[in-house]
Amino acid sequence: MKILKIILFVFLGLIALILILGLIAPREFGGKSEILINKPQQEVYEYIKFLKNQDNYGTWNQHYPNMKKTFTGTDGTVGFTYAWESDHRMVGDGKQTITNLVEGEKMESELYFGDFEDPAKSLIQLTPKSSNQTLVKWEVTGKSPYPWNIMNLFFSMDGDFQKGLENLKREVENN
Repeated sequence: MKILKIILFVFLGLIALILILGLIAPREFGGKSEILINKPQQEVYEYIKFLKNQDNYGTWNQHYPNMKKTFTGTDGTVGFTYAWESDHRMVGDGKQTITNLVEGEKMESELYFGDFEDPAKSLIQLTPKSSNQTLVKWEVTGKSPYPWNIMNLFFSMDGDFQKGLENLKREVENN
């Protein structure tokens, strides 16, 4: 009986610790990276404006290729939605919708993850560095609901974005 009380107090203590950490952990999350691609700005834009192309460079798409995917609208236009379903706990269900396109310069979208109410904002921004070089910046920002926001203390997405941009560089420069 004494051991059960100890286990119960440890369990309750862990739950209390998680809830307290959730109160002090940042509610905002984000990831970003940038890379120089040796192609003209318009050529890079013509590739990144299509969400379906993220299957070729996005790390999540490559790690979990068995996601069920559905598409609504015309890819490369505002309103196009790419939705996914997965039983894998790291992927879950979600969708991404193109919200803004500025010809040759940027693609903005909103990401909805599972039951999160607030969408995350994604931006891929292109800046010419020369007639044949383009700086690509990719970032996502969003809000994590309590108590899931404790993951913001332990998880960084910057590496995923760097790897994704390296994949993008390879795809665009080799085509």
